[in-house]
Amino acid sequence: MRNPIVLWLVLGLVVLAEWYGYQAVRTLAQHLSPGARRGVAIGYWLLTVAVWGLAIWAGSTRQAGNTVLKSYLMSLPLLLLAAKIVVLVPLLLEDLTRLGRWALSSATRPAGVAGEAIPRSKFLAMVALGLGAIPFAGLLWGMVKGATDYQVRRVTLKFPNLPPAFDGFKVIQISDLHTGSFNSTEPLQRAVALINQQAADLVLMTGDLVNNRATEVEPHIPALQGIKSDLPIFSSLGNHDYGDYVQWGSAAEKRANLERLMQNHAKIGWTLLNDTAHTIERGGDKIAIVGVQNWSSHANFPKHGNLPKAHAASGDAPFKILLSHDPSHWEAQVLSYPDIDLTLSGHTHGMQFGVNLPFLKWSPVEYVYKQWAGLYEQGRQKLYVNVGLGFLGYPGRVGFLPEITLFELRRA
Repeated sequence: MRNPIVLWLVLGLVVLAEWYGYQAVRTLAQHLSPGARRGVAIGYWLLTVAVWGLAIWAGSTRQAGNTVLKSYLMSLPLLLLAAKIVVLVPLLLEDLTRLGRWALSSATRPAGVAGEAIPRSKFLAMVALGLGAIPFAGLLWGMVKGATDYQVRRVTLKFPNLPPAFDGFKVIQISDLHTGSFNSTEPLQRAVALINQQAADLVLMTGDLVNNRATEVEPHIPALQGIKSDLPIFSSLGNHDYGDYVQWGSAAEKRANLERLMQNHAKIGWTLLNDTAHTIERGGDKIAIVGVQNWSSHANFPKHGNLPKAHAASGDAPFKILLSHDPSHWEAQVLSYPDIDLTLSGHTHGMQFGVNLPFLKWSPVEYVYKQWAGLYEQGRQKLYVNVGLGFLGYPGRVGFLPEITLFELRRA
Protein backbone atom coordinates (compact mmCIF):
# COMPACT_ATOMS: atom_id res chain seq x y z
CA MET A 1 0.00 0.00 0.00
CA ARG A 2 1.55 3.24 -1.12
CA ASN A 3 -0.78 5.53 0.88
CA PRO A 4 0.54 5.67 4.49
CA ILE A 5 -2.84 6.81 5.85
CA VAL A 6 -4.55 3.74 4.40
CA LEU A 7 -1.75 1.54 5.74
CA TRP A 8 -2.16 2.91 9.27
CA LEU A 9 -5.94 2.52 9.09
CA VAL A 10 -5.54 -1.11 8.04
CA LEU A 11 -3.01 -1.77 10.80
CA GLY A 12 -5.34 -0.11 13.30
CA LEU A 13 -8.22 -2.31 12.18
CA VAL A 14 -6.04 -5.44 12.52
CA VAL A 15 -4.99 -4.47 16.06
CA LEU A 16 -8.58 -3.72 17.09
CA ALA A 17 -9.84 -6.98 15.61
CA GLU A 18 -7.16 -9.01 17.36
CA TRP A 19 -7.81 -7.28 20.68
CA TYR A 20 -11.57 -7.71 20.56
CA GLY A 21 -11.22 -11.30 19.45
CA TYR A 22 -9.21 -11.83 22.61
CA GLN A 23 -11.80 -9.97 24.69
CA ALA A 24 -14.57 -12.27 23.45
CA VAL A 25 -12.58 -15.41 24.31
CA ARG A 26 -11.55 -13.92 27.64
CA THR A 27 -15.17 -13.15 28.57
CA LEU A 28 -16.27 -16.70 27.86
CA ALA A 29 -13.36 -18.04 29.95
CA GLN A 30 -14.07 -15.82 32.98
CA HIS A 31 -15.70 -18.69 34.96
CA LEU A 32 -12.53 -20.81 34.70
CA SER A 33 -9.81 -21.00 37.33
CA PRO A 34 -7.06 -18.35 37.24
CA GLY A 35 -4.58 -20.86 35.87
CA ALA A 36 -6.96 -21.96 33.13
CA ARG A 37 -7.70 -18.34 32.18
CA ARG A 38 -3.98 -17.66 31.97
CA GLY A 39 -3.55 -20.72 29.74
CA VAL A 40 -6.36 -19.54 27.43
CA ALA A 41 -4.74 -16.09 27.14
CA ILE A 42 -1.28 -17.53 26.40
CA GLY A 43 -2.73 -19.98 23.88
CA TYR A 44 -4.70 -17.25 22.11
CA TRP A 45 -1.71 -14.97 21.64
CA LEU A 46 0.70 -17.78 20.76
CA LEU A 47 -1.68 -18.93 18.04
CA THR A 48 -2.11 -15.37 16.78
CA VAL A 49 1.64 -14.71 16.62
CA ALA A 50 2.28 -18.09 14.93
CA VAL A 51 -0.39 -17.51 12.27
CA TRP A 52 0.83 -14.01 11.42
CA GLY A 53 4.48 -15.07 11.58
CA LEU A 54 4.00 -17.94 9.16
CA ALA A 55 2.00 -15.73 6.79
CA ILE A 56 4.66 -13.01 6.81
CA TRP A 57 7.36 -15.60 6.15
CA ALA A 58 5.39 -17.13 3.26
CA GLY A 59 4.70 -13.72 1.74
CA SER A 60 8.23 -12.36 2.09
CA THR A 61 10.18 -15.24 0.57
CA ARG A 62 10.31 -14.95 -3.20
CA GLN A 63 12.47 -17.96 -3.81
CA ALA A 64 11.17 -21.11 -5.47
CA GLY A 65 9.38 -23.44 -3.12
CA ASN A 66 6.04 -25.00 -2.33
CA THR A 67 3.80 -22.19 -3.54
CA VAL A 68 0.64 -24.14 -2.67
CA LEU A 69 1.74 -24.46 0.98
CA LYS A 70 2.68 -20.78 1.04
CA SER A 71 -0.73 -19.74 -0.26
CA TYR A 72 -2.43 -21.68 2.53
CA LEU A 73 -0.14 -20.16 5.16
CA MET A 74 -0.84 -16.66 3.84
CA SER A 75 -4.58 -17.35 3.97
CA LEU A 76 -4.74 -18.34 7.63
CA PRO A 77 -4.72 -14.73 8.93
CA LEU A 78 -7.43 -13.87 6.38
CA LEU A 79 -9.78 -16.52 7.77
CA LEU A 80 -9.19 -15.54 11.38
CA LEU A 81 -9.17 -11.80 10.72
CA ALA A 82 -12.48 -11.93 8.84
CA ALA A 83 -14.03 -13.66 11.86
CA LYS A 84 -12.49 -11.23 14.33
CA ILE A 85 -13.65 -8.15 12.41
CA VAL A 86 -17.22 -9.44 12.71
CA VAL A 87 -16.62 -10.08 16.43
CA LEU A 88 -15.26 -6.55 16.77
CA VAL A 89 -18.46 -4.78 15.71
CA PRO A 90 -20.89 -5.85 18.49
CA LEU A 91 -18.23 -5.76 21.20
CA LEU A 92 -17.08 -2.27 20.21
CA LEU A 93 -20.70 -1.09 20.27
CA GLU A 94 -21.08 -2.68 23.69
CA ASP A 95 -17.97 -0.90 24.95
CA LEU A 96 -19.28 2.43 23.70
CA THR A 97 -22.57 1.73 25.49
CA ARG A 98 -20.74 0.76 28.68
CA LEU A 99 -18.67 3.93 28.44
CA GLY A 100 -21.84 6.01 28.07
CA ARG A 101 -23.47 4.29 31.03
CA TRP A 102 -20.34 4.81 33.14
CA ALA A 103 -20.17 8.51 32.20
CA LEU A 104 -23.88 9.00 33.04
CA SER A 105 -23.44 7.16 36.33
CA SER A 106 -20.41 9.29 37.21
CA ALA A 107 -22.30 12.50 36.48
CA THR A 108 -25.24 11.57 38.73
CA ARG A 109 -23.33 9.78 41.51
CA PRO A 110 -22.77 11.69 44.80
CA ALA A 111 -19.21 12.84 45.38
CA GLY A 112 -17.03 10.34 47.19
CA VAL A 113 -19.19 7.32 46.29
CA ALA A 114 -17.36 4.71 44.25
CA GLY A 115 -19.09 3.48 41.10
CA GLU A 116 -19.60 -0.17 40.25
CA ALA A 117 -17.81 -1.71 37.29
CA ILE A 118 -20.05 -2.55 34.38
CA PRO A 119 -19.18 -6.12 33.33
CA ARG A 120 -18.98 -7.24 29.71
CA SER A 121 -21.95 -9.34 28.63
CA LYS A 122 -21.09 -13.05 28.35
CA PHE A 123 -24.15 -13.53 26.13
CA LEU A 124 -23.00 -10.81 23.73
CA ALA A 125 -19.52 -12.35 23.59
CA MET A 126 -21.10 -15.67 22.62
CA VAL A 127 -23.24 -13.98 19.95
CA ALA A 128 -20.19 -12.12 18.60
CA LEU A 129 -18.15 -15.33 18.34
CA GLY A 130 -21.10 -17.07 16.67
CA LEU A 131 -21.36 -14.30 14.08
CA GLY A 132 -17.60 -14.42 13.56
CA ALA A 133 -17.87 -18.10 12.71
CA ILE A 134 -19.94 -17.23 9.61
CA PRO A 135 -17.17 -15.54 7.54
CA PHE A 136 -14.65 -18.06 8.86
CA ALA A 137 -16.82 -20.95 7.66
CA GLY A 138 -17.53 -19.16 4.37
CA LEU A 139 -13.86 -18.60 3.58
CA LEU A 140 -13.05 -22.15 4.65
CA TRP A 141 -15.78 -23.45 2.28
CA GLY A 142 -14.22 -21.31 -0.44
CA MET A 143 -10.94 -23.17 0.05
CA VAL A 144 -12.44 -26.67 0.24
CA LYS A 145 -15.09 -26.37 -2.47
CA GLY A 146 -15.31 -22.92 -4.08
CA ALA A 147 -11.79 -22.86 -5.54
CA THR A 148 -12.65 -25.50 -8.15
CA ASP A 149 -16.45 -25.20 -8.33
CA TYR A 150 -16.32 -24.37 -12.05
CA GLN A 151 -19.21 -22.37 -13.47
CA VAL A 152 -20.22 -21.86 -17.10
CA ARG A 153 -21.49 -18.33 -17.62
CA ARG A 154 -23.48 -17.94 -20.85
CA VAL A 155 -23.54 -14.48 -22.40
CA THR A 156 -25.28 -13.42 -25.62
CA LEU A 157 -23.66 -10.43 -27.33
CA LYS A 158 -25.30 -8.54 -30.19
CA PHE A 159 -23.37 -6.49 -32.74
CA PRO A 160 -24.76 -4.65 -35.78
CA ASN A 161 -21.60 -5.24 -37.81
CA LEU A 162 -21.12 -8.94 -37.06
CA PRO A 163 -20.60 -10.68 -40.44
CA PRO A 164 -23.61 -12.89 -41.33
CA ALA A 165 -21.59 -16.10 -41.45
CA PHE A 166 -20.65 -15.57 -37.77
CA ASP A 167 -24.22 -15.09 -36.54
CA GLY A 168 -24.55 -17.66 -33.74
CA PHE A 169 -20.77 -18.15 -33.51
CA LYS A 170 -19.84 -19.50 -30.06
CA VAL A 171 -16.67 -18.40 -28.27
CA ILE A 172 -15.29 -19.68 -24.97
CA GLN A 173 -13.06 -17.50 -22.83
CA ILE A 174 -10.92 -18.81 -20.01
CA SER A 175 -8.46 -16.70 -18.06
CA ASP A 176 -6.07 -16.65 -15.11
CA LEU A 177 -5.45 -20.38 -14.77
CA HIS A 178 -2.58 -19.78 -12.31
CA THR A 179 -1.52 -23.38 -12.65
CA GLY A 180 1.14 -22.99 -9.96
CA SER A 181 -1.62 -22.83 -7.35
CA PHE A 182 -2.90 -26.36 -7.97
CA ASN A 183 -1.58 -29.31 -6.00
CA SER A 184 -3.00 -31.90 -8.43
CA THR A 185 -4.01 -32.16 -12.07
CA GLU A 186 -7.57 -33.34 -11.35
CA PRO A 187 -9.25 -29.91 -11.11
CA LEU A 188 -8.08 -28.76 -14.54
CA GLN A 189 -9.05 -32.11 -16.03
CA ARG A 190 -12.60 -31.42 -14.83
CA ALA A 191 -12.44 -27.88 -16.20
CA VAL A 192 -11.32 -29.14 -19.62
CA ALA A 193 -14.17 -31.66 -19.72
CA LEU A 194 -16.63 -28.86 -18.95
CA ILE A 195 -15.10 -26.66 -21.67
CA ASN A 196 -15.46 -29.44 -24.22
CA GLN A 197 -19.10 -30.01 -23.27
CA GLN A 198 -19.94 -26.52 -24.53
CA ALA A 199 -18.92 -27.42 -28.12
CA ALA A 200 -17.78 -23.87 -28.86
CA ASP A 201 -16.46 -22.78 -32.25
CA LEU A 202 -13.50 -20.92 -30.79
CA VAL A 203 -11.56 -21.03 -27.49
CA LEU A 204 -9.56 -18.05 -26.16
CA MET A 205 -7.32 -17.70 -23.09
CA THR A 206 -6.54 -14.23 -21.73
CA GLY A 207 -3.36 -14.54 -19.68
CA ASP A 208 -1.78 -15.61 -16.39
CA LEU A 209 -1.17 -19.24 -17.25
CA VAL A 210 1.25 -19.45 -14.30
CA ASN A 211 1.95 -17.66 -11.05
CA ASN A 212 5.64 -17.04 -11.64
CA ARG A 213 7.56 -19.81 -13.38
CA ALA A 214 7.07 -21.55 -16.71
CA THR A 215 7.55 -24.96 -15.09
CA GLU A 216 4.34 -24.58 -13.07
CA VAL A 217 2.15 -25.41 -16.06
CA GLU A 218 4.12 -28.41 -17.26
CA PRO A 219 2.35 -31.06 -15.10
CA HIS A 220 -0.95 -29.72 -16.51
CA ILE A 221 0.01 -29.71 -20.20
CA PRO A 222 -1.58 -33.12 -20.93
CA ALA A 223 -4.89 -31.94 -19.43
CA LEU A 224 -4.88 -28.62 -21.30
CA GLN A 225 -3.99 -30.40 -24.53
CA GLY A 226 -7.38 -32.05 -24.21
CA ILE A 227 -9.32 -28.88 -25.05
CA LYS A 228 -11.06 -29.60 -28.34
CA SER A 229 -11.41 -26.98 -31.06
CA ASP A 230 -11.60 -27.13 -34.84
CA LEU A 231 -10.12 -23.63 -34.99
CA PRO A 232 -6.77 -22.62 -33.45
CA ILE A 233 -6.91 -21.83 -29.74
CA PHE A 234 -5.54 -18.33 -29.17
CA SER A 235 -3.89 -17.09 -25.98
CA SER A 236 -2.25 -13.97 -24.56
CA LEU A 237 0.10 -13.12 -21.70
CA GLY A 238 -0.80 -11.72 -18.28
CA ASN A 239 1.27 -9.85 -15.72
CA HIS A 240 2.23 -13.04 -13.83
CA ASP A 241 3.57 -14.73 -16.96
CA TYR A 242 6.66 -12.50 -17.09
CA GLY A 243 8.17 -13.80 -13.83
CA ASP A 244 8.22 -10.36 -12.24
CA TYR A 245 7.33 -11.59 -8.75
CA VAL A 246 10.28 -13.90 -8.04
CA GLN A 247 14.00 -13.34 -7.74
CA TRP A 248 16.12 -14.54 -10.67
CA GLY A 249 19.80 -15.17 -10.74
CA SER A 250 20.19 -12.98 -13.82
CA ALA A 251 18.22 -11.15 -16.49
CA ALA A 252 19.08 -13.97 -18.91
CA GLU A 253 17.49 -16.52 -16.56
CA LYS A 254 14.30 -14.45 -16.42
CA ARG A 255 14.21 -14.15 -20.23
CA ALA A 256 14.72 -17.91 -20.53
CA ASN A 257 11.74 -18.46 -18.25
CA LEU A 258 9.52 -16.35 -20.52
CA GLU A 259 10.79 -18.19 -23.59
CA ARG A 260 10.01 -21.50 -21.92
CA LEU A 261 6.52 -20.27 -21.04
CA MET A 262 5.85 -19.31 -24.65
CA GLN A 263 7.10 -22.73 -25.75
CA ASN A 264 4.68 -24.29 -23.27
CA HIS A 265 1.80 -22.43 -24.89
CA ALA A 266 2.84 -24.07 -28.16
CA LYS A 267 3.17 -27.50 -26.51
CA ILE A 268 -0.39 -27.21 -25.25
CA GLY A 269 -1.43 -26.37 -28.79
CA TRP A 270 -2.25 -22.70 -28.26
CA THR A 271 -1.34 -19.89 -30.63
CA LEU A 272 0.11 -17.11 -28.51
CA LEU A 273 -0.77 -13.66 -29.85
CA ASN A 274 1.97 -11.26 -28.76
CA ASP A 275 1.02 -7.91 -30.31
CA THR A 276 -0.30 -9.54 -33.45
CA ALA A 277 -3.56 -10.78 -34.99
CA HIS A 278 -5.07 -13.76 -36.78
CA THR A 279 -7.95 -13.76 -39.25
CA ILE A 280 -10.69 -16.40 -39.14
CA GLU A 281 -12.74 -16.98 -42.28
CA ARG A 282 -16.17 -18.59 -42.40
CA GLY A 283 -18.60 -18.73 -45.30
CA GLY A 284 -16.74 -16.00 -47.15
CA ASP A 285 -16.80 -13.65 -44.12
CA LYS A 286 -13.96 -12.95 -41.71
CA ILE A 287 -13.23 -11.70 -38.22
CA ALA A 288 -9.90 -10.87 -36.59
CA ILE A 289 -8.58 -12.12 -33.24
CA VAL A 290 -6.14 -9.53 -31.92
CA GLY A 291 -3.81 -10.19 -28.99
CA VAL A 292 -1.57 -7.90 -26.98
CA GLN A 293 0.94 -8.53 -24.24
CA ASN A 294 0.01 -7.30 -20.78
CA TRP A 295 -0.72 -3.58 -20.67
CA SER A 296 -2.08 -1.84 -17.58
CA SER A 297 -2.90 1.75 -16.71
CA HIS A 298 -1.83 0.98 -13.13
CA ALA A 299 1.75 1.95 -12.36
CA ASN A 300 2.61 -1.27 -10.51
CA PHE A 301 1.74 -3.53 -13.46
CA PRO A 302 3.71 -3.88 -16.72
CA LYS A 303 3.03 -2.09 -20.01
CA HIS A 304 4.50 -4.57 -22.47
CA GLY A 305 1.67 -4.55 -24.99
CA ASN A 306 1.84 -2.72 -28.33
CA LEU A 307 -1.76 -2.16 -29.37
CA PRO A 308 -0.98 -0.08 -32.50
CA LYS A 309 1.17 -2.93 -33.84
CA ALA A 310 -1.43 -5.58 -33.01
CA HIS A 311 -4.25 -3.52 -34.47
CA ALA A 312 -2.36 -2.94 -37.71
CA ALA A 313 -1.93 -6.69 -38.06
CA SER A 314 -5.73 -7.14 -37.98
CA GLY A 315 -6.10 -5.41 -41.36
CA ASP A 316 -9.55 -4.61 -42.69
CA ALA A 317 -11.50 -7.31 -40.87
CA PRO A 318 -15.00 -5.90 -40.24
CA PHE A 319 -15.23 -7.40 -36.74
CA LYS A 320 -12.42 -7.60 -34.20
CA ILE A 321 -11.98 -9.35 -30.86
CA LEU A 322 -9.10 -8.20 -28.66
CA LEU A 323 -7.38 -10.32 -26.00
CA SER A 324 -5.94 -7.97 -23.37
CA HIS A 325 -5.33 -9.34 -19.89
CA ASP A 326 -5.79 -6.17 -17.82
CA PRO A 327 -9.23 -4.48 -18.09
CA SER A 328 -7.78 -1.04 -17.32
CA HIS A 329 -6.36 -1.17 -20.87
CA TRP A 330 -9.89 -0.75 -22.28
CA GLU A 331 -10.51 2.86 -21.24
CA ALA A 332 -6.84 3.84 -21.39
CA GLN A 333 -6.23 2.80 -25.03
CA VAL A 334 -8.69 0.37 -26.57
CA LEU A 335 -11.66 2.74 -26.83
CA SER A 336 -9.52 4.88 -29.15
CA TYR A 337 -9.86 2.06 -31.71
CA PRO A 338 -13.59 2.06 -32.51
CA ASP A 339 -13.31 -0.98 -34.79
CA ILE A 340 -12.31 -3.19 -31.84
CA ASP A 341 -15.77 -4.53 -31.12
CA LEU A 342 -15.15 -6.87 -28.21
CA THR A 343 -12.33 -6.85 -25.66
CA LEU A 344 -11.80 -9.88 -23.43
CA SER A 345 -9.89 -9.43 -20.18
CA GLY A 346 -9.28 -11.14 -16.84
CA HIS A 347 -6.78 -10.21 -14.13
CA THR A 348 -9.08 -9.07 -11.29
CA HIS A 349 -10.37 -12.53 -10.20
CA GLY A 350 -13.33 -10.65 -8.72
CA MET A 351 -10.81 -10.65 -5.85
CA GLN A 352 -12.03 -14.26 -5.35
CA PHE A 353 -14.42 -12.86 -2.74
CA GLY A 354 -17.62 -10.88 -2.81
CA VAL A 355 -21.35 -10.88 -3.44
CA ASN A 356 -22.33 -12.07 -6.89
CA LEU A 357 -26.10 -12.07 -7.24
CA PRO A 358 -28.32 -11.06 -10.19
CA PHE A 359 -29.39 -7.90 -8.34
CA LEU A 360 -26.15 -7.16 -6.46
CA LYS A 361 -22.51 -7.45 -7.48
CA TRP A 362 -19.85 -6.29 -5.02
CA SER A 363 -16.22 -7.05 -4.29
CA PRO A 364 -13.44 -4.99 -2.68
CA VAL A 365 -11.65 -5.01 -6.05
CA GLU A 366 -14.20 -2.50 -7.39
CA TYR A 367 -12.39 0.19 -5.41
CA VAL A 368 -9.28 -0.47 -7.51
CA TYR A 369 -10.70 -1.35 -10.94
CA LYS A 370 -13.61 0.42 -12.61
CA GLN A 371 -14.28 -2.61 -14.82
CA TRP A 372 -13.69 -5.74 -12.77
CA ALA A 373 -16.23 -8.50 -13.51
CA GLY A 374 -18.77 -9.17 -16.24
CA LEU A 375 -19.92 -7.07 -19.19
CA TYR A 376 -19.29 -3.37 -19.81
CA GLU A 377 -20.37 -1.32 -22.82
CA GLN A 378 -19.53 2.05 -24.29
CA GLY A 379 -21.19 2.87 -27.55
CA ARG A 380 -20.83 -0.12 -29.85
CA GLN A 381 -17.75 -1.45 -28.04
CA LYS A 382 -17.95 -4.09 -25.36
CA LEU A 383 -15.59 -5.34 -22.65
CA TYR A 384 -16.01 -8.59 -20.78
CA VAL A 385 -13.95 -9.27 -17.64
CA ASN A 386 -13.69 -12.96 -16.83
CA VAL A 387 -13.06 -13.57 -13.10
CA GLY A 388 -10.67 -16.43 -13.83
CA LEU A 389 -10.46 -20.19 -13.72
CA GLY A 390 -7.71 -20.49 -11.12
CA PHE A 391 -6.81 -18.71 -7.91
CA LEU A 392 -3.87 -16.88 -6.38
CA GLY A 393 -2.98 -15.93 -2.83
CA TYR A 394 -6.15 -16.99 -1.03
CA PRO A 395 -6.56 -20.62 -2.23
CA GLY A 396 -10.31 -20.38 -2.55
CA ARG A 397 -13.27 -18.47 -3.94
CA VAL A 398 -16.43 -17.11 -2.33
CA GLY A 399 -19.10 -15.47 -4.45
CA PHE A 400 -16.97 -15.15 -7.58
CA LEU A 401 -16.50 -18.80 -8.46
CA PRO A 402 -14.09 -19.99 -11.19
CA GLU A 403 -15.55 -19.08 -14.57
CA ILE A 404 -15.75 -20.49 -18.07
CA THR A 405 -17.49 -17.90 -20.24
CA LEU A 406 -19.48 -19.03 -23.26
CA PHE A 407 -20.33 -16.17 -25.63
CA GLU A 408 -22.88 -16.46 -28.41
CA LEU A 409 -22.32 -13.74 -31.00
CA ARG A 410 -25.47 -12.51 -32.73
CA ARG A 411 -26.24 -9.89 -35.36
CA ALA A 412 -28.21 -7.02 -33.84
